[in-house]
Amino acid sequence: MIDHSAPGYTADKDALLKRLRRAEGQVRGVARMVDEDAYCIDILTQVSAATKALETVALQLLEDHLAHCVAEAAERGGPVAQEKLTEASAAIARLVRS
Repeated sequence: MIDHSAPGYTADKDALLKRLRRAEGQVRGVARMVDEDAYCIDILTQVSAATKALETVALQLLEDHLAHCVAEAAERGGPVAQEKLTEASAAIARLVRS
């Protein structure tokens, strides 16, 4: 059964924080590379890795949101359900555009 009193990502919180720390380290590494005048392609490779790490976090959060918040709202129905679906659709659109 879903615990509706906590955010949907609570069960994955440790894994999410680990991924975020990894992405944070990658971004610091990019800054260091720029500071040290590293080769452009090497910097771009690291930017891509950091971007992928953040995208992975975003997709996990979206999955958790759909399984928790949107599913709960769908069970209730009414305007809240429509609001959560619209909100999720907008979040997906932002991810696709990024």
